[in-house]
Amino acid sequence: MARIVFYHNPACSKSRGARDILIQRSVDFDIVEYLKAPLDEASLRRILSLIDAPPGELVRKDANFRELGLSASDYLTDDAVVALLLEHPKLMQRPVVVYGDRAVIARPSEKVEELL
Repeated sequence: MARIVFYHNPACSKSRGARDILIQRSVDFDIVEYLKAPLDEASLRRILSLIDAPPGELVRKDANFRELGLSASDYLTDDAVVALLLEHPKLMQRPVVVYGDRAVIARPSEKVEELL
């Protein structure tokens, strides 16, 4: 049986909330702190293929995004999102939870329950 892989940023309250839900439900999972161990191209493409959302949803459109002078309309394709996140891993939406052939961006945190 596949293990859950939890792409985590411990500074994010939504990420901590989703992690806590998994712990409370006694779910075994592996944590990847993607800012310490940035994802490679293949991992990003796999996540994009598994989430049930447009590619641009994997990109945080926060203050960092705006400070870089980026436009959401430039990040609508897998290729554009992958290139951006390889250069700026901090812009990846979090948490991302992968289980087998499904994945969710757990915002709100309770969205992680869709995989359980």
